[in-house]
Amino acid sequence: MSIFRRPDYQSDATQFINQLKATKPELDKQQQAGRALLWDKQVDRQLWNDYRQARVAQKPYVYQTNAD
Repeated sequence: MSIFRRPDYQSDATQFINQLKATKPELDKQQQAGRALLWDKQVDRQLWNDYRQARVAQKPYVYQTNAD
């Protein structure tokens, strides 16, 4: 053991999360289900490439009206 080793520090937030996970072991599965509901989706890359290529370039000053 090194003489420079400090005791393991845990912030209040880390202690709270560890305590919450200990009291509610089903929390991880609920979080994964919520993530799968909104974020874990299959992406059609070809479709996204088509969307990006079909975009019309925006003018630098969109609110400026031309008098010509």
